[in-house]
Amino acid sequence: MASVASPVIFKEFCPLYYLLNAIPTKIQKGFRSIVVYLTALDTNGDYIAVGSSIGMLYLYCRHLNQMKKYNFEGRCESITFVKLLSCFDDLVAVGTASGRVAVFQLVSSLPGRNKQLRRFDVAGIHKSSITALAWSPNGMKLFSGDDRGKIVYSALDLDQGICNSSLVLEEPSSIVQLDYNQKVLLVSTLQRTLLFYTEEKSVNQVGTQPRK
Repeated sequence: MASVASPVIFKEFCPLYYLLNAIPTKIQKGFRSIVVYLTALDTNGDYIAVGSSIGMLYLYCRHLNQMKKYNFEGRCESITFVKLLSCFDDLVAVGTASGRVAVFQLVSSLPGRNKQLRRFDVAGIHKSSITALAWSPNGMKLFSGDDRGKIVYSALDLDQGICNSSLVLEEPSSIVQLDYNQKVLLVSTLQRTLLFYTEEKSVNQVGTQPRK
């Protein structure tokens, strides 16, 4: 018996003017006018996260049609990567051009969820541009990679407000992609792809030939 084909749904794609209009194209800093470039993007069912060249994270809530802004204290530097996660709490990880990584635990109106914005910092390990971020499904682990090949593991305790970070792997070329599932971290660099087993601290390369 032939299977019944699922119906085809047509969708129209158009610029998100309601989102873009909420982000300034320029800012004034002293006597200078600085152009704002959009540098990083991630989305899920609840939020659209946009990083910018001025160090500002723009977070659009799809349910409330509201835009919120988050930034790093100190110097203004470009955001290079953002990664959202919806688990028991809504989290967003942000990486910058100088290697700073921060996690924002977002406020939720739902019962039993987080009622105060909190921020966790991955301190002092990365020294160059963040190129990849990956969450564990429960939000207790964050992996960050940079363009010098360093991969850092951060263990987050949201209840205690603690973030402990350590260097777990160092590759000779830039990290281009990270993905984590079931105690295995998939790592892609400019030269190779590998599986890093976080419990055994062992590496299994995918394929034998280096990338050209």
